[in-house]
Amino acid sequence: MTDAPGIVVTGASGRMGQMLIETINASDRATLVGAIERSDHPWVGKDLGEMMGGASSDVVVTDDALEAFAKAQAIVDFTSPAASVEFAGLAAQARCVHVIGTTGFAEDELQKINAAARHATIIRAGNMSLGVNLLVQLTKKVAAALDDDYDIEVIEAHHNQKVDAPSGTALMLGEAAAEGRGVSLGEVADRARDGITGERKRGQIGFHAIRGGDIVGEHDVLFAALGERIVLRHVASDRAVFARGALKAALWGQGRKPGEYDMLDVLGLTEN
Repeated sequence: MTDAPGIVVTGASGRMGQMLIETINASDRATLVGAIERSDHPWVGKDLGEMMGGASSDVVVTDDALEAFAKAQAIVDFTSPAASVEFAGLAAQARCVHVIGTTGFAEDELQKINAAARHATIIRAGNMSLGVNLLVQLTKKVAAALDDDYDIEVIEAHHNQKVDAPSGTALMLGEAAAEGRGVSLGEVADRARDGITGERKRGQIGFHAIRGGDIVGEHDVLFAALGERIVLRHVASDRAVFARGALKAALWGQGRKPGEYDMLDVLGLTEN
């Protein structure tokens, strides 16, 4: 392992993919050694720098993930659930750190990632920013301090191209609130209100998703009781915060034992 580990970015042509590439290239702590796209993508076989509108680089975009992973120490992956599951298996074969920022996983897909983590270091989080992970901890603490007289609602907003709802971050916040209250989110979540729904059930955690324009990411956790409201809020105005967090995770993972970690581990916020 070198002081500047080699990193491969999957989904290189996407908005997050390009932001990750720019962040890694600007860092003196890591080196970009590969870029992955699907086999039918027009970037495959082309110079990455030129495809991004800049000068030629030493990286050619490829659809051969395993070959690229074999030359790397870490993979940063903001793609789709199905692709991330496949990459997890390949990263485990290559013994690379796999940083996953993908959201929207089904339970069976999460089980496959967990199986891959027996052989590789996987860092998976619904959000890679420092601020959001602090918000998660605050949400848990506030939920633990307040009883069911305080209704909890999680409101999130993202750009109109986001395909999953609620966002992975919103679910992280909901899980934190449920954990603070000592309940299972699956038993108290209310993710769809429409029509004559009746009164709000005591103890529920509600979710609301807004989609529009180029909103990077906004999350509110509302604690509402008779006579007062507490609002915890995080606003991301630049997706570079996620890229910087992902790079931090890739560096942190070097030399770690196989297992599945999250950003609370990376940031030293895990409660013992």
